[in-house]
Amino acid sequence: MNASLEAALGTLRAEAQALTTLAAALEADPALPQAITLIHNTKGRVIVTGVGKSGHIGGKIAATLASTGTPAFFVHPTEALHGDLGMITTSDVIIALSHSGESKELGAIIAYATRFSIPLIAITGKVASTLAKAATVVLNTRVEREACPLNLAPTTSTTVALALCDALAVALMTTRGFTKEDFAVFHPGGKLGAQLLRVSEVMVDEDLPLHPISATMAEVLVTLTTRNLGCVGLTNGEGALVGIFTDGDLKRRLNPNLLHQTAADVMTQSPKTITPDALATSAVAQMDEKGVTSLWVTKGNQPVGLLRVQDCLHAGVL
Repeated sequence: MNASLEAALGTLRAEAQALTTLAAALEADPALPQAITLIHNTKGRVIVTGVGKSGHIGGKIAATLASTGTPAFFVHPTEALHGDLGMITTSDVIIALSHSGESKELGAIIAYATRFSIPLIAITGKVASTLAKAATVVLNTRVEREACPLNLAPTTSTTVALALCDALAVALMTTRGFTKEDFAVFHPGGKLGAQLLRVSEVMVDEDLPLHPISATMAEVLVTLTTRNLGCVGLTNGEGALVGIFTDGDLKRRLNPNLLHQTAADVMTQSPKTITPDALATSAVAQMDEKGVTSLWVTKGNQPVGLLRVQDCLHAGVL
């Protein structure tokens, strides 16, 4: 094995070991549950700060927190010196990242937190540092050496800080009971947003192909062919969906007497349905399981829409 490959694999092993060591240490460290409780109970936002590589990690964790139900944003410590301290209120909690705990740029934010009694969570590898001494809670990353062979470039320390912040975000999601539906609110765009669309956002809900079960098959067939949605829903006297007639039913039941029958005579009873607030992905799974290509969408027993597999495909759900 050449030296460069060995260095690459050694870096992965070193960082993996650091995470294992951190997880084991935090099991007996009250600081982690204290930090989770402190953030959960705050009435304001989470202000994340850090400089250099720690700043990049801070920006990422602020975005992760915000997208998982914890209001958060990143404040650059240098900008804080020029007015951005005004973005921080006494209702907030601050997360400050610095492996050394001695980043001079953090001085203004540390002093501001102390002056106005703003809770400060320090993520650092040096528990005797200036940052740690000023903090309300100290999350010790316990990184003694970087994976960098010169022990200079932030590598292991940034990996551990990122993982620790992710752990906070996931813990807070669990504490809040954050669901897929909640996640969808914050991720409306792209493939992820499509995966979290609700049935009501994808279904056909105008000019639905519906007939009472007393309708003649001539009426049903006209609607089936002119609406071109693959099926007709059939309702009882109360407007509840009780049956369905599809393109497939037409092929199976085509005979000289078909036009002399009513919808009630030939319909498939108890059609497969789904609710409008269900996720479209759940609807696709149901269609796959049942071997159908469409589902009627109902509130109670009342039809309010029709969802077809092609609607999900066009919306990017598949």
